[in-house]
Amino acid sequence: MGRLSRRAFAMAALTTLGTAGDATAAPRGGPAAPPGRRRAAGELRGMWLATVANRDWPSRAGLTPAEQRAELLAHLDTAVRRRLNAVFFQVRPTADALWPSLYEPWSQYLTGTQGKDPGWDPLGTAVEEAHARGLELHAWFNPYRIANHTDPTRLVASHPARRHPDWAVPYGGKLYYNPGLPEVRAFVQDAMLDAVRRYQVDGVHFDDYFYPYPVAGQTFDDDAAYAAHGAGFPDRASWRRHNIDRLVTETAARVRKVRPAARFGISPFGVWRNAATDPLGSDTRAGVQTYDDLYADTRTWVRERRIDYICPQVYWNIGFAAADYAKLVPWWAAVAKGTGVRLYVGEALYKAGDPAQPAAWQDPVELSRHLTLAKQYPQVRGHVFFSAKEAAADRIGALARVVADHYQQPAKPPR
Repeated sequence: MGRLSRRAFAMAALTTLGTAGDATAAPRGGPAAPPGRRRAAGELRGMWLATVANRDWPSRAGLTPAEQRAELLAHLDTAVRRRLNAVFFQVRPTADALWPSLYEPWSQYLTGTQGKDPGWDPLGTAVEEAHARGLELHAWFNPYRIANHTDPTRLVASHPARRHPDWAVPYGGKLYYNPGLPEVRAFVQDAMLDAVRRYQVDGVHFDDYFYPYPVAGQTFDDDAAYAAHGAGFPDRASWRRHNIDRLVTETAARVRKVRPAARFGISPFGVWRNAATDPLGSDTRAGVQTYDDLYADTRTWVRERRIDYICPQVYWNIGFAAADYAKLVPWWAAVAKGTGVRLYVGEALYKAGDPAQPAAWQDPVELSRHLTLAKQYPQVRGHVFFSAKEAAADRIGALARVVADHYQQPAKPPR
């Protein structure tokens, strides 16, 4: 998506806030610990390390292997310095790979040329070096995004999307695999599980892109797939949700089989549904709802224990009228209560000190207030900050304040 981060669609969605708007795999963790024992049971302190469009790493395509490695290790060192204990490393940003994949080409974000061997193994190095520093390394995958353009001829000739052009759907200036095709669902799982099988990753992580974020005036063309596979569903939306449910439940089962110690979790857009749409929804007025717009039934995944953890992107300040952090955290805590699914809160470190953001984000204490509020809810087992570049720069000292107020001592992630 050009020079934009993975949050680009989510940020665009926020501009509409306030407008109209198979067996399951049980989690490997037990029920959430009672409040008095929460800290002793572990606390996740994570950061996302984004590679799409060279958002965080590498700083630009075409660096030498030594330069890339040095930058990667610097990010891991930043995590240690900030007393974090987990890094969510984006290893499949656009149907490509940051390891020598058996299924997909090397990522263009390494060398500038898709399919070109960078001369080293970033994922293997990241796992080894993270563990050497006492950090967990979670492999972060985007299941369906193929490219940040719509021209298949720009993909390397061996790319699966070129060998199977019927798998790809152009939409919103980008190219996506069609989630409605069973062969696509099987392939993307195989491609992702290749990394899980080969490396001792501590987690398998999906971000917020399932069906793409809505683009005004455009239609995601899955007519043929719906005609072939949609029989028995009341409408296309129900069929699409079923497709995403299948991806999630099948991936969970396969992760458990391939690497039982790894945890499988998802970081969705922070609003499942608004209460005005569904009485089970949150007291929000979001212009995007994951259930309706991305066909991702995130609440059900938690309630039915299909995943090990949920990390909603609650990227709004306390008191933000359309999506208040102080209302969304208790809503998610109530969803997670009694399930054993761990709740981590995704935090918008990238907004801190950004002059384009509301006044609350100019206050270096805002993020620290988030953690103070979340401590009221025993289901919240940690926080993950977006993202690594901001963790290093810490524009107004917001993360330093979090560390001073909440991370005075090292902590181990929940196990």
